[in-house]
Amino acid sequence: MYLDFVVSILMGFALVALAMPFAIPELHKLKFGQEVRDDGPKAHLKKKGTPTMGGLVFVLVIVIVSLVYVRRYPKILPVMLLTVGFGIVGFIDDFLKVVKHQSEGFNPKQKFLCQLVFCVIFALYLYLSPAYDHRMQVPFTEIYLDLGWFYVPALLFIVLGTDNGANFTDGLDGLASSVTAVIALFLGFVSLYFGKADGQLAPISGAVFGALMGFLMFNCYPAKVFMGDTGSLALGGFVAAAAFEMGIPLFIPIFALIYLVEVLSVIIQVTYFKKTHGKRIFRMAPIHHHFELGGWSETKVVTVFTVLTVLLCLVASLGM
Repeated sequence: MYLDFVVSILMGFALVALAMPFAIPELHKLKFGQEVRDDGPKAHLKKKGTPTMGGLVFVLVIVIVSLVYVRRYPKILPVMLLTVGFGIVGFIDDFLKVVKHQSEGFNPKQKFLCQLVFCVIFALYLYLSPAYDHRMQVPFTEIYLDLGWFYVPALLFIVLGTDNGANFTDGLDGLASSVTAVIALFLGFVSLYFGKADGQLAPISGAVFGALMGFLMFNCYPAKVFMGDTGSLALGGFVAAAAFEMGIPLFIPIFALIYLVEVLSVIIQVTYFKKTHGKRIFRMAPIHHHFELGGWSETKVVTVFTVLTVLLCLVASLGM
């Protein structure tokens, strides 16, 4: 399994690194340019027109690499399907943005409904299949929670929250790529070292890590391409699905704390804004913009958030 993990990393990296130089000009030709929020940081206006939907490339690569291993490691399949399903939702959202040349695609209700459909299918598959243990490990204990029928709504809440957290994290050059790459490497390590999901999720975790490493060569500051919702929603789906198959969804607030903080900052900002009729807690939400408007460079925000994720993954590994 260790060899398959390493090979999947190398395959993911090589395929994305080789494909992106050809994909970026094609995205330019198709005019899949990034639309920038009118109320966003003024420094981001220069990003307008940068090709987006680059997530298409690494999602396809993740699928290709996963298909190489899926017969030997069948537990890869549900994770791959949820990743692709959420990627499809993101693709439609990105496409609507490009066609309408607006910074918003789906309205929130439409996006939520589409995510919910894929999430329900994944939840029922895991819940009804005897191949999966539905218990959830409590961090830093030997206790495993068996929620019974409540497993399904709990899964829906956690998966959708994680996915939207990943989506909000995608707001600076290389931020979502860097943070999620660390998480993918951690999940691969957990599957291998602790035997979670019988070690079967190491290849897809390796594929995600390698693919994001290849993508970061073009997505780091100053970005030549963005992943779009196609990529960020797919990545959130991967993280949540892998965590559930390994029985560690309660660890998500630890190793993916950045996702949680990003989505909470938006909820807090919007709620406070409405309650106080226009006042704000943060300079701007999601919270990475708060630090950016406070004087941090994009690269500093990305570096700090990524380093924190490395440390949080180490903490989570201690709680296994």
